Amino acid sequence: MNQEEVVGKFVKFFESTGHKLVPSSSLLPPDPSVLLTAAGMQQFKPYYTFELDPLRDFGAARVISVQKCFRTSDIEEVGDATHCTFFEMLGNFSFGDYFREEAIAWAYKFITEELGVSLDRMYVTVFEGEGAVPKDEASYDIWKKLGMPEEKIKWSGMADNFWGPTGKEGPCGPTTEIYVDGVEVWNVVFNEYYSSGSREELLALKVKLEKLAKPGIDTGMGLERLLMTLNGYKNVYETDVLFGLFDLGLKAGLSERRARLFADHLRSSSFLISDSIRPSNREAGYILRRLLRRMLADNLSEEILQKGVTWVVEKYGVTYPNLKNEEILAVILEEKKKFEKVIHNGLKELGKLDRVNIEMAFKLYESHGLPFDLIMDFVPEGRREGLSYGAFEERFKKHQEASRAGAEKKFGGHGLVLDTGELKAGSEADLVKVTRLHTATHLLQAALRKVLGDTVSQKGSDITVDRARFDFGFERKLTEEEIKKVEVWVNEKIALALPVKFVKMPLEEAKKTGALFFFKEKYPSEVNVYFVGESLEKAVSSEFCGGPHVKNTSEIGTFKILKDEGVGAGMRRIRINVF
Repeated sequence: MNQEEVVGKFVKFFESTGHKLVPSSSLLPPDPSVLLTAAGMQQFKPYYTFELDPLRDFGAARVISVQKCFRTSDIEEVGDATHCTFFEMLGNFSFGDYFREEAIAWAYKFITEELGVSLDRMYVTVFEGEGAVPKDEASYDIWKKLGMPEEKIKWSGMADNFWGPTGKEGPCGPTTEIYVDGVEVWNVVFNEYYSSGSREELLALKVKLEKLAKPGIDTGMGLERLLMTLNGYKNVYETDVLFGLFDLGLKAGLSERRARLFADHLRSSSFLISDSIRPSNREAGYILRRLLRRMLADNLSEEILQKGVTWVVEKYGVTYPNLKNEEILAVILEEKKKFEKVIHNGLKELGKLDRVNIEMAFKLYESHGLPFDLIMDFVPEGRREGLSYGAFEERFKKHQEASRAGAEKKFGGHGLVLDTGELKAGSEADLVKVTRLHTATHLLQAALRKVLGDTVSQKGSDITVDRARFDFGFERKLTEEEIKKVEVWVNEKIALALPVKFVKMPLEEAKKTGALFFFKEKYPSEVNVYFVGESLEKAVSSEFCGGPHVKNTSEIGTFKILKDEGVGAGMRRIRINVF
């Protein structure tokens, strides 16, 4: 059974039970406390608390998705039988609609009847109770009623059978998990609670759980592991979603382990790039750079990389049309060019060492940019002295603390030069770039209102040194012509070298100027109104804002829209950069 067959069966089965198929969200999640989308439920978090209305946005209180996911915690384990950084997650979700009995019954029916898995290959786990959360007797009884033998129903604690939350807080609850041939293939989460703290705080019993007004269902079934299990393969690299890349790596002369890394990292990188992530030393960009450089350490030819990217696009392009062959390859080749100098010098220095300890490894990382992954890959165990990912992380934390202390001394007590929640800069150089992007988002909103109409209104933004994200209310995808008009308008205003100024005035007076602001935001009695132009009356853009901004639009550079995507009913997200 291949990817297309399993996904097709999943969608058909759950659509027959009244579920609405919702497209996969971006790998860049709306939740700022999470680096990358790691679970199918992430895009649905506000629907469990009914901050958003599923009936309005989806037309149903029960939905399904095939969500692209990325988990950074698995990078070190990639190369074994089951771990991938990128994977697809099949999931069915209920927002105050059905609950335990239906969720378990459907999961059992799909596994046994639609996928044809016999009962003798299966066992399940249920939550044994811990802290304030009681033992899940109800799930145990449901499994018994469905015909699961008692010896195949195993009790497990919070570490394994209590899921969530994702990020700093969110919905969570006990789980029941389905295992086939000893491999976990399906996790069914009963979202009954809301945690005001992270999962780590929850496991340490440092946060109090609150009951959700209406319980919900969140399930996840990793497609790669499922395909491996259904087909009796020994590892996920034998499945149709990875074998083509794995085989290409072997034919290029890579060892089995390095061929697995190539398969995983090329696929993962392609999807990160398609979601407008670019290699950098920060956040998601750092993850992408780490993957690419770990893969490129094998001195892969441009021909092999081209073949690999083409395979990914042909395999996934129909489902994910934002995968563009030329765009992906260009980013990879540019990083290859940058890395060749690093890898040559770094590996040369590494080869001179008879034994390598943490300090040596960190020096190679700091001085030559040699990733620790590569050091572990290229240093045999007999030459390692206390080398481990944990030890390196500790050494890296010490480095960060020292750097932060220096920054605090330099910038008067702030580890970051700027962190407003919306704008983040870690150095004076970063501040310059973030400031350019910030002013660019003001011009962007003005341009969108010119091209699309005055109903456009900002809903949020997030600006880092690598890019800016701008959310706004609008009902449909922008056309190519509209995107071009927006870019032309903004770049025209940049070319005019318009001054950027602000005036401080009483709140009610500021509202009368026509400057844009968030209607739901609570403002002080006096506000700053930033405007672009010679005067507030004739400004091409004016908004309530705390700054910072460039002094003149000519400082911004060339404005470019990277991506336009939907993030919910009546909500669009544009990613931009300036060059």
